[in-house]
Amino acid sequence: MQYGGQTPLKLAVALEAAGVPILGTPPDAIDLAEDRERFQKLLSELGLRQPENGVARSLDEALTVAARVGYPLVVRPSYVLGGRAMEVVADDTGLRRYIREAVKVSPDHPILLDQFVGGATELDVDCISDGTLAVVGGVMQHVEEAGVHSGDSACSLPPYDVAAPVVAEVIEQTRALAKALGVVGLMNVQYALRPGADGETEIFVLEVNPRASRTIPFVSKTIGHALAKYGARVMAGETLAQIGFTAEVTPKHVAVKESVFPFARFEDVDIILGPEMKSTGEVMGIADDFPTAFLKGQLAAGNALPATGCVLLSADDHDKDGFVALAPRLQAAGYTLMATEGTRVRLAAVGVEASGVTKEHEGGDHTVRAIREGRVQLVFCTTHDRSLIERSVGLRQAALRHGIPYFTTLAGARAAVEAIERLHRGPTAVKAIQDYHA
Repeated sequence: MQYGGQTPLKLAVALEAAGVPILGTPPDAIDLAEDRERFQKLLSELGLRQPENGVARSLDEALTVAARVGYPLVVRPSYVLGGRAMEVVADDTGLRRYIREAVKVSPDHPILLDQFVGGATELDVDCISDGTLAVVGGVMQHVEEAGVHSGDSACSLPPYDVAAPVVAEVIEQTRALAKALGVVGLMNVQYALRPGADGETEIFVLEVNPRASRTIPFVSKTIGHALAKYGARVMAGETLAQIGFTAEVTPKHVAVKESVFPFARFEDVDIILGPEMKSTGEVMGIADDFPTAFLKGQLAAGNALPATGCVLLSADDHDKDGFVALAPRLQAAGYTLMATEGTRVRLAAVGVEASGVTKEHEGGDHTVRAIREGRVQLVFCTTHDRSLIERSVGLRQAALRHGIPYFTTLAGARAAVEAIERLHRGPTAVKAIQDYHA
């Protein structure tokens, strides 16, 4: 049941009832992790936090849960794979539209509603347990902020800007979850970290999957241990002590997983990232530091960053201050700046010069024309409003068609700037992955 994604988890209880032997994690533990009410009770017993949430089996129930939890909400069908039909909604209108257009809601097909933890950093944690001892294989920090599916976000192992005590607490919470669930084999946990009012980091458990995650190969290559093989041996009855894997491995190097997307084959698709998974593969960049590893990952994913040229900046209102911080660093690296009006005005207010360009729907000398004419070599474009996303799709599609690297989140843009600065410090070293484990 460990290696087939979400589908085996959905079949586990029925297979056991039919008399089929199940190796490893028992089906009741799988159901405990998947059943919203049972899992909520378990977290309460362990003293762990999760975002406010609820289950709805009708539109009226969904509206009632939304009134209690508060917007924005992450909504999705239960037992989904790859974030299918998952969406962030901002109000009752968006929730009604989601239920009308995206899913069939009924007593047999409930939807899950979770409070969206805005401004949060996400962590992915892969763990292996023999039923007694649990060992964390790796703690990965997502580059993109919460709201982007874990399969689409770039991630770094080890985390590149999460405090060590927070990482240690996440590891302890993961061990506690593995023990309480009775996991025998592999397990993946997703967390959200958010600064609290008292200055302490709040840790929220977003999801627990009592199975192998798609990140297992990445973690295994990074730490030099074949976790999938260990999981199979544990499920067959061996202990972690017998295998010789009894403690966490903290690599001295940094590995960055970057997602690969099929957008170039589908010209009319929107490249913006969200809760529903769009990637079809991944690559790995490995180096002694995060900027170099991220730079290598971009190159391997076919998103090679240019050493010079013009950067087009178009920031959502929530991201303008972040763009203000990045713009001088881009100029110091030798780039010229082009910006849509709101972003240009915000940059000018702090003395950063950028040439102006209109948005496509405004006409005139607009963003898409600038890309088509070869005046843009890199795009940073962020937007969160649904109507603005629809009106800016032409910009993102133009970047895709003309092979221009693009970043649609502020966090991704920050990582790109770090990689650009690293690019200007000279060539990166080539080193076999085995040498990192020597």
